[in-house]
Amino acid sequence: YLPLYVFCGRHLIAARLRRANIDASAGAVEEVARIVGHIRGRWPETRICLRADSGFAREALMAWCEANRVDFVFGLARNARLVDEIAADLAEAAAESAMSGKPARRFRDIEWSTIDSWSRRRRVIAKAEWTQGEANPRFVVTSLERDKVEAGFLYETIYCARGDMENRIKETQGDLFADRTSAATLRANQLRLWFASMAYVLVCALRRIGLANTQFAQAT
Repeated sequence: YLPLYVFCGRHLIAARLRRANIDASAGAVEEVARIVGHIRGRWPETRICLRADSGFAREALMAWCEANRVDFVFGLARNARLVDEIAADLAEAAAESAMSGKPARRFRDIEWSTIDSWSRRRRVIAKAEWTQGEANPRFVVTSLERDKVEAGFLYETIYCARGDMENRIKETQGDLFADRTSAATLRANQLRLWFASMAYVLVCALRRIGLANTQFAQAT
């Protein structure tokens, strides 16, 4: 199975079980549309920014976000064309790293599109990094405008915070057994996932409310 999780900070918003023989983004548009509809029904002026890894950098999801006033910051899988775009930046980072003996990085703003899968050019942030004697380029695609969010801040502060969401998934799976999906049917396993998700919500509320200002407020 390939579960789809949506978190807002520590708050678990969605946990949907999917078959594993699908694209990583399958069902994401429908789930995001449902969640955004609920949020805007209560708080219509709230600004929403969707953050996800490169498995979700798909035309359907990005186009939906652009059409519905939802910002996004998605990882973007690197390829030869993207790496060629930042060849000079990687060379500069390599030279700096050789002189200092420490990792070095540069950030570049690129207006970029795929050859045939994207409907338009989009803002891509490139991290040209040289570390441990080799290149380590990384990319994100975003709807956030260049004159409002600087490239380095967008990557290091906004996008990289996504890694903390991995810890939330580990809590649901490692601590609360959300990965126990050994029943015979998808429907039964979805129910198991929901039980683990409800347990997570209760534990999260206990930490936030009952254990506030104690050593257990952040405990797993």
